[in-house]
Amino acid sequence: MAWKKAPEELTALHADLVARFLCDKKKMFGCQVFFVNDNMFTGVYEDGIMIRLPFEDKKAILSAQDEVAPFMPMGREMKEYIFIHGSLLDKPEFLEEVKSWIEKSYAFVSSMPPKAKKAKAK
Repeated sequence: MAWKKAPEELTALHADLVARFLCDKKKMFGCQVFFVNDNMFTGVYEDGIMIRLPFEDKKAILSAQDEVAPFMPMGREMKEYIFIHGSLLDKPEFLEEVKSWIEKSYAFVSSMPPKAKKAKAK
């Protein structure tokens, strides 16, 4: 299964949304993904963005927003993530909600302990 390349406009918008946070940018899924203490909190995936949230926030957002879906790369749901199609980010009122979700995500992931580094194989 081939990956779809993310539109440059979406990648730039997403970078603007996370610019104020102290985080690391890496490539994953062929797109930019942002990490705090080696824990992923948001990223671009194909034609949308994914955001990591606590279970209760994810559940509330999914029940209140028809446009938002569970994040399911390769058909498997990632339990703490939501997916927002990039076209929805054109709506200013929706974009403001997304900004607040990214803030919640950053706070949530910042509270996690740093991921332990795996030993390199020899």
